[in-house]
Amino acid sequence: MSLDISAIRKQFPILSEKIDGQPLVYLDNAATTQKPQCVIDALVSYYKECNSNVHRGAHSLADESTRRFEAARDTVADFIHAPAREEVIWTTGTTESINLVAIGASKQLIASDHVITTALEHHANLVPWQEACKVSGATLHIAPINDKGELDLEIFDALVSKLGDDLKFVSFAHVSNALGTINPVERLIKTIRAQAPNALVLVDGAQGVAHANVNVEKLGCDFYAFSAHKVFGPTGIGVLWGKQALLENWPVWKTGGEMISTVTYESAEWNVLPYRFEAGTPNIAGAIGLAAALEWLSGFDTQAIIDHEAKIMAYATEQAEAFDGLTIIGNAEDKVGVLSFIMDEGHSADIGFLLDRQGIAIRTGSHCAEPLMGRFKISGTARASFSLYTSKDDIDAFFKALRKVKMMLA
Repeated sequence: MSLDISAIRKQFPILSEKIDGQPLVYLDNAATTQKPQCVIDALVSYYKECNSNVHRGAHSLADESTRRFEAARDTVADFIHAPAREEVIWTTGTTESINLVAIGASKQLIASDHVITTALEHHANLVPWQEACKVSGATLHIAPINDKGELDLEIFDALVSKLGDDLKFVSFAHVSNALGTINPVERLIKTIRAQAPNALVLVDGAQGVAHANVNVEKLGCDFYAFSAHKVFGPTGIGVLWGKQALLENWPVWKTGGEMISTVTYESAEWNVLPYRFEAGTPNIAGAIGLAAALEWLSGFDTQAIIDHEAKIMAYATEQAEAFDGLTIIGNAEDKVGVLSFIMDEGHSADIGFLLDRQGIAIRTGSHCAEPLMGRFKISGTARASFSLYTSKDDIDAFFKALRKVKMMLA
């Protein structure tokens, strides 16, 4: 089964926009995906028809708002194959989800403990672990990558085996935002379970959730984090999934209303899952919008999406390899639609600016992965990233514009 890309694109209003009179070619999907009309409609519907705070309301608007909000939790649980809806925690996004876990870990780690993350990580999956180790005295290890931008599995395995029972946490990306590298998640977790049975595992799924059929039970992780805006949903809403037995005893993240069961002037007791981690008024519309996005995405054949994105990536890579003076950064054997590159002519920021004047939207800089850029001895890259609505025409327009940029910067 193949995707009807033309029909899909018509569902995204923004893709018909023009930039400086030029048709928009949107190639910044690793930063955020665009939103189909059904997601926009879901947000508008909530605010027009049932805007109200959730839970405990004594009126019809609150009942309907709560129904849609909690139905959204069910949708997420189904989408990631969570064993229980109570394991789905609403957050503001992947960053907050990882911080929730890392801050909780910092209260449990001791000086003799060890934590592993990798050289591929976004700052959001590095800095929280740096802080957790500073607070607890635990030691943080960075698993290295090879020149292709792949995790060095031999060194990773040896490190896990060496640390053994003293390894208490491993956190890594499902997919690298800067290079597109897909980590062999199941394989890594099997190694951890065999060699370091005391270790918990968090997977940063920000880039993985839109490109793979995520099954948290099959992956075998303890926590999985992702953001709605990376998977065609709204900004400001995300998910932390965690095993129920862990979440029931995990240190609370924020305190306030909703996350409590009883309060006196002297003390408080926490609510049951999932509410013990959801202090204050949640992003109700965001949760409903995420559910609409996941329901929309679920209407497509997963393999068809994977096949289309692979074809687009292969097509773009072929043109990039033939482009004089362009060097691809990150050539993993297994990667999603991310083309990160540098050119002999011009800084990445200049490349991005000149492409924008031609209607081409890409991302430039370190991509919140400064240590990773340092690994390749560069300050940053220009990054074109693709999605299921990316067409071959988009790729052709991108390289046509890039050739003009090359001439302007020569």
